[in-house]
Amino acid sequence: MVERRRYNKFLALIIIVSLALMIGCAQPPAKEIESAVKAVAEAKQKEADLYVQDLFSKAQTALKKAQDMVGAKNYTDAKNSAVEALGHAQKAIEMVEANKVKMKADAEQIILDVQSSLNDVKNSAVMAVKKKAQINKEEVQGAIGKCEMDLVSAKEQLQAGKIRQAYDQLLAVQEQIKVQKDHITAALEPKTADKK
Repeated sequence: MVERRRYNKFLALIIIVSLALMIGCAQPPAKEIESAVKAVAEAKQKEADLYVQDLFSKAQTALKKAQDMVGAKNYTDAKNSAVEALGHAQKAIEMVEANKVKMKADAEQIILDVQSSLNDVKNSAVMAVKKKAQINKEEVQGAIGKCEMDLVSAKEQLQAGKIRQAYDQLLAVQEQIKVQKDHITAALEPKTADKK
C-alpha cells in the first residue's frame, strides 16, 4: 500500500513535470508570423491598401495582434492571429484587380455625372445673375473654375492608372459642385417666392 502511494506520487510528479516542460517549451509561431508579414507586405505592394481597404486593414490588425501576443508569450493566440492575418492578406490580394476595374468604371461614370452637374451649375449661375439673386458672382465663377481644373486633374490621374487618387478627387469635386448648386438654388428661392 505504501509502495502504491509512492508510485502514484511519483507518477503525479512526472505528469506535472511533463506538463510544465511542455508549456515552458512552447515556441513562438515564427513561420506563421513570417508568412503573414510577407503576405501583408505583398498586399501593400499590390495596392490592396487602396483598393481593398477593409480587408487590408483587418490583415494589418491581425498581424499586429499576433506580434503583440508573441510579446506576451501567448503563442496559441499569436498563431491564430497570424493565420488570420495571412488569410485576410491573401484574400485582399485576390480582390485588388476586380476592385480596381470596378473603381475605374465608377470613376468614369462620376466624370460624366460631374460634367453634367457642372453644366447645370453654370446654367443656374447665369440664371441667378440675370435674376439678380444674392450670389457672389466671382466666388461662384472661381468655384466652378476650380471644379473644372480638378476634373481635368482627375481625368489625367485616371489615365495614368492612379485610379484611387482620381476616384477620391472626383468625389471631392462632386461634393464641391453640390455645395455650389445648393448655394445658387438657395439664392434663387427667395426671388421665386417673391413673385408668387
